[in-house]
Amino acid sequence: MSDLSPEDLAEVEEVCRYKTFAAGTQIIDRHSETRDIFFVVRGRVRVVNFSLSGREVTLDDVAAGGHFGELATIDGEPRSAAVMAIEDSLVVALPYRHFLDVVQRHPSIALKLMTRLARIVRASTERIMDLSTLAANNRVQAEILRQAREQAGDENIASITPIPLHSEIASRVSTTRETVARVLNDLARQGILERTKEALVVHDVERLSDMVEEVRGL
Repeated sequence: MSDLSPEDLAEVEEVCRYKTFAAGTQIIDRHSETRDIFFVVRGRVRVVNFSLSGREVTLDDVAAGGHFGELATIDGEPRSAAVMAIEDSLVVALPYRHFLDVVQRHPSIALKLMTRLARIVRASTERIMDLSTLAANNRVQAEILRQAREQAGDENIASITPIPLHSEIASRVSTTRETVARVLNDLARQGILERTKEALVVHDVERLSDMVEEVRGL
């Protein structure tokens, strides 16, 4: 929304609803018929699905400055996933009619939305390939590499903060907490990974990347 003029932004703010959510509470239920788009002002939320057995599958985390719920806003279909607050969060809900009006009148915002959706498709494609072709331990390595790259930039060392729980990593790559613990311990023994008080430090992103790409066959 940074591309809007002060006048347009004031119009949007008039129809927005600010909502607070305590950590652990649900923001959106899967299959609900709501179509609003949400912007995270403060905190962090998680996009999740659940299997028939109740197993949680993490799809994405959205931090302050990000948004979620755009699929239902665009196509009018029910929500494709649930969203939970994983920290105390302040969220802004913008009614879908107003958001679609903004998108139609401001091509730059439409382009940003398409770019985000393209990233989601690419990430989903990579995830499907990893789930289909990699063993559980390699999927854990790939997830640590993904998080390291997000925070490393062009550096070969990365500090992953906040430290992800074993259960969080397991839900992202469809494995068990025990497998995650075993892989992280193995990476630590090789000097690639170190857990400090504040972060999970990857000391050699390139080496971890080589390990992952080797099993991917790339």
